[in-house]
Amino acid sequence: MNNAISTEKAPAAIGPYSQAVKAGDTIYVSGQLPIDPATGAFASDDITAQTRQSLTNIRSILEAAGTDMSKVVKTTVLLKSIADFAAMNEVYAQFFSEPYPARAAFQVAALPKDALVEIECVAVL
Repeated sequence: MNNAISTEKAPAAIGPYSQAVKAGDTIYVSGQLPIDPATGAFASDDITAQTRQSLTNIRSILEAAGTDMSKVVKTTVLLKSIADFAAMNEVYAQFFSEPYPARAAFQVAALPKDALVEIECVAVL
């Protein structure tokens, strides 16, 4: 049985989806835009701050699910510009330690609300 996970410490879904879903011992976190849940606005207009906010949102959702960043096994990073890869990677490295999760990173044509980054993940309990 699937159970929705939600927290006010991360932005509410902007469509018909859950912040995360628990299925068995696995947590699937929806793509997190860099929205500050306190203001409803982007944390900033630069990739460093936006990456930090997206990952902070993920951390908050995982905590609400009863797990943490050390239990993330896979991430997907969507970038508006692949030129931001190095700057995103510097911030990303501050949220994870070895063994690092598996990851895919893509440049996409556009992201919701014209964000610079969106990150999703899969974690275990």
